[in-house]
Amino acid sequence: MGRYVRARLKRRIFAWFLGGLLTTGVLVATVMVLVGRVEEPHWRFYENVQGWVGRQFERDWDDPVARERFARQTAVDFAGAIELLDARGEPLSRDGVPCRHPIFEFPVTRAGVSLGSGRLCVPHSPAAGWRWGLVIGLGVFAVWAASGRVAARLARPLDELTEVVTKIGAGDLKARAQLSCAQPDEIGVVAEAVNEMAARIEKQVIDQRELLATVSHEMRTPLARLRIISEIAREAGSTNKTFDDLDREVMEMDALVGQLLASSRVEFGQVAPRRLSLRDLCTEAVERAGLSPELLRIDGTSDALDADPTLLHRALANLFDNAKKHAGGVEALEVTSDGATVRFEVLDRGPGISGDADALFRKFTRGERGSDTGLGLGLALVKRIAEAHRGSVFARNREGGGAVFGLELSA
Repeated sequence: MGRYVRARLKRRIFAWFLGGLLTTGVLVATVMVLVGRVEEPHWRFYENVQGWVGRQFERDWDDPVARERFARQTAVDFAGAIELLDARGEPLSRDGVPCRHPIFEFPVTRAGVSLGSGRLCVPHSPAAGWRWGLVIGLGVFAVWAASGRVAARLARPLDELTEVVTKIGAGDLKARAQLSCAQPDEIGVVAEAVNEMAARIEKQVIDQRELLATVSHEMRTPLARLRIISEIAREAGSTNKTFDDLDREVMEMDALVGQLLASSRVEFGQVAPRRLSLRDLCTEAVERAGLSPELLRIDGTSDALDADPTLLHRALANLFDNAKKHAGGVEALEVTSDGATVRFEVLDRGPGISGDADALFRKFTRGERGSDTGLGLGLALVKRIAEAHRGSVFARNREGGGAVFGLELSA
């Protein structure tokens, strides 16, 4: 039984609640009985009744006829039975049924000498005991039912939450805990946290699946070109152009893998910021992109920045790549630092932005102008890297033509 009760929270709550109610009832009854026994006015009432009845019998004790008449009248008045005993405790007379459970006993004395005693009894019918048993049984059943209902009400949210967590663990990422206005308590807070966790996991899994599917599809193109280049080189011999083509395809695959790795690091919170030199970081990013160092312009009062160098290099590389593919190339990288924020701006030579600039930072979104190549993931990854550093991205048209794409981070 103990193992059965401990197996479920609802059963434990039910057992404790029912036990608490029954224990409280027993304690209240005990206290009431004790208080009733020691309560002076109540006790004095019985003493007065006993003394009065004893004095009445003392007056007629030596007259058997008058004594019996008064005994019968008293029995009628109290709707019970009177049993009289002599000084030795031997029965003198009994009016009514035998007295097994007297209400009270009264002594009969005269001048301090005991003449005898009497007992007053009220008969108990079997029906009265049955009624009391029924009342007690109904009371216990009501307490039992109330305990079960309260226990079920307290444990139901936890049971539902357990079921939701089990479904999520089994792969059903759309399972959610049902919240109501009646649950603004700790259980409601846990349910809301579980829902947020499930939504975040679902989003991460969907994003990863989309990214893997898209990258896998796009990887087939450079691999197919590599196979063609290899066959041509095998038949016609290798040339410098062959090696250039191989390098270009390898670089494209490397960029795709870099996008995937950076996206995974951001998605799983693997951001490791450290103190960086702004000038060294930007100089290295420009050199990696194959751009002229003269395109770098740094203006500001501080050269320090706290950021993840790998992710920040990826963000700048994506901005450079966006300008090369869709905007005629990079015109400049302007970096502004005021000690509190650092602003990176990549200026291009393209036709500018048409439509919603913010939409360009969404996944799988390509601009209406420029090249149609690419996955539409580069600028989206820039935005996610900026947000991972508690920063933001921006895009706008330039006066005189071209556009500016960039990100702003806290120093």
